[in-house]
Amino acid sequence: MLDKFGIAQVIARELKDGYYVNLGIGIPTLVANYIPEGIEVVLQSENGLLGMGPFPFEGEEDPDLINAGKQTITMAAGASLFDSATSFGMIRAGKVDLTVLGAMEVSDQGDIANWKIPGKMVKGMGGAMDLVASAKNIIVAMQHTNKAGESKLLSACTLPITGLKCVKKVVTELGVFEITSRGFELREIAPGVTIDEVKQKTEGRLVVEGKIPVIEL
Repeated sequence: MLDKFGIAQVIARELKDGYYVNLGIGIPTLVANYIPEGIEVVLQSENGLLGMGPFPFEGEEDPDLINAGKQTITMAAGASLFDSATSFGMIRAGKVDLTVLGAMEVSDQGDIANWKIPGKMVKGMGGAMDLVASAKNIIVAMQHTNKAGESKLLSACTLPITGLKCVKKVVTELGVFEITSRGFELREIAPGVTIDEVKQKTEGRLVVEGKIPVIEL
């Protein structure tokens, strides 16, 4: 199986030169560590930063410089700071080429639920609702099952919906899934994982055709 770093590394292959990219909290933030050599992407944070750099070394953190997940970060050369209204104007205008988000559930139609756990206090959906409505491409990085072993790739989301029919691809510890009109189409499988395991852990419609390549990192 893939660990969280492997999931981030797989998603980083989707980055293209000149992209403006928004990375959600959790696993998505790790994608910044695997930007392919030879390409330049600009990382945008919805709390008001364009040109986010790598995480700081220990002892060099600036508590005033954080991402949307409240992690301390650095600024790349040429970065700019602005208010959140400008940041969300950027997002809503479709200026973000790729958004990578975590999720609690994804449906086989591309619906995403990623902002509320029933019975627990949460801060709200953050910028996710705007991002899924406006980004040109949305990829979800998530664990395939919850702590009870139940599938998080479903025929229909049971949690409050963040966005409808917006997710294009899901990467989990088991593999890479493209969402099409037929459901979750398995494109690549993680090392050491069997097709039967993927079928057993996927509640939504799953399409497995031909020889599925093993992910190479």
